[in-house]
Amino acid sequence: LIYTFMEHGSRSTAYPSIVGGGANGCILHYIENTAPLKEGDLVLIDAGCEVECYASDITRTFPVNGKFSPEQRALYEVVLDAQYAAIDAVRPGNHWNHPHEAALRVLTGGLIDLGILSGKVDDAIANEAFKPFFMHRTGHWLGLDVHDVGDYRIGGEWRQLEVGMTLTVEPGLYIAPDDDTVEDRWRGIGIRIEDDVLVTKEGCDVLTRDVPKAIDDIEALMREARA
Repeated sequence: LIYTFMEHGSRSTAYPSIVGGGANGCILHYIENTAPLKEGDLVLIDAGCEVECYASDITRTFPVNGKFSPEQRALYEVVLDAQYAAIDAVRPGNHWNHPHEAALRVLTGGLIDLGILSGKVDDAIANEAFKPFFMHRTGHWLGLDVHDVGDYRIGGEWRQLEVGMTLTVEPGLYIAPDDDTVEDRWRGIGIRIEDDVLVTKEGCDVLTRDVPKAIDDIEALMREARA
């Protein structure tokens, strides 16, 4: 990662890179990066560089062996759908929490559809039943620092999004390896998908759009790399 950053004009990382294989992907700020990547596991890479003092912050999750298992695929699709919903909510006039609310509804509904949670979406959100599996916000300000300065609320109200603001959009799902409230087949799967998004007059511009994130595109990329 550092070699590639520097090869393209960066002189430093924006933060210590997170490279978590298998259950280590469930650790939000895992930076030991020492465990072997195993057949059948996912690997989560959260990394970014600084260029001309501006930071980037991007996460992709992909299968070590190049192909998602049925359970990995199912959870990944929920996270990706949640990210698309959140990105769609990034537009002038919406407030800071709109993308988070959009992602949260998709994530919670997906967990219910998969049988990991039960009940109705509104009740599960109100009771924070999602918290063991999605414990962080959907984004943060991005700019001259990877967690850039700026208020998220003004006068007690969520801040309105304005043209020129840049933020991350990064929903995730993390099923702890020792969580006996879910079936064993789901345990130890950690997934996060993160892009850098600029608010524009028309809506938003995904600055990191060129990095593949659809399942078919990731598997195709892995096949190409192996070939």
